[in-house]
Amino acid sequence: MSERQNSVKLSKEKLIPKSDILSLLRTYNCYHEGKNFQLRTREENGELILEGLLNIYWGLRRPIRLQMFDDNERFRLNRNDKSVQPSAESNNNSPSSETRPADGELGGQEEEDSPQLLRTRSDASFMRTQRRSNTHSARDLQRLRAHRFSINGHFYNHKTSVFTPAYGSVTNVRVNSSMTTEQVLNLLLHKFRVENNSDEFVLYMVHESGERTRLKDDERPLVTRVLYGPCEKISRIFITEADLGEEVPYDVAQYIKFEIPVLDSFVEKLKEEEEREITKLTKKYSSLRSMILHQLEGRAHSSDRV
Repeated sequence: MSERQNSVKLSKEKLIPKSDILSLLRTYNCYHEGKNFQLRTREENGELILEGLLNIYWGLRRPIRLQMFDDNERFRLNRNDKSVQPSAESNNNSPSSETRPADGELGGQEEEDSPQLLRTRSDASFMRTQRRSNTHSARDLQRLRAHRFSINGHFYNHKTSVFTPAYGSVTNVRVNSSMTTEQVLNLLLHKFRVENNSDEFVLYMVHESGERTRLKDDERPLVTRVLYGPCEKISRIFITEADLGEEVPYDVAQYIKFEIPVLDSFVEKLKEEEEREITKLTKKYSSLRSMILHQLEGRAHSSDRV
């Protein structure tokens, strides 16, 4: 049996033994017993493939823009779907890691086609509107509010197509273990009809300790999720902007939760330790230098006598 058939690919360069993945998968599915997040397996050309729903948390700091649709297209929303409701002008919803799926999915977080959101004006017309007077009548404000909706805590203005996911809220996509980070990002953006390019975003595995590890472009997020375990209180996959994300190694993460005065005291102790090490090394190499010079002088005297 080939190495490929005995392992599951995590990235181009790294393979995980198939037996390890199956063992972790049993724990994963046991944790999600009775829920929609249990993973299924199948064989494809002798290779083990996992497939199922993957939770991804919104960690964006900037609004994203939805694609433009035909002006005659209407919202395809179920009348019984309570996920789309008129909201106040400002976002008063506090982000929660326990928020339901961000795109009007079923209560059990089962994947479902997201509503298509209509852009009624182009960017150019929006900019012209912005140049007008900033004073609005009561009727104007009411009309502005009518264009603003909350989709499970995410604010969308279908007049400008600006979509603001609530930080820390969760959505999911149906993926398999052969899909790379780039493919998962494209799938997520397509699900929400996001206009932005996938190159603008990255995925991070964020740990409870504060450690943050970026998923490589060729990494398989579903395999990574299984490796880190099913409990999302310990680790979660976040989507963030590529230019704002930053990796935080474990050695640094363990200090993040301390107060500034405590961190300052740590820095002072590290400086003192560094100075002691410098003094010790300086003495050591000064002593070695003296010994070498002494030996050289002895040889020089011996040569003169000869």
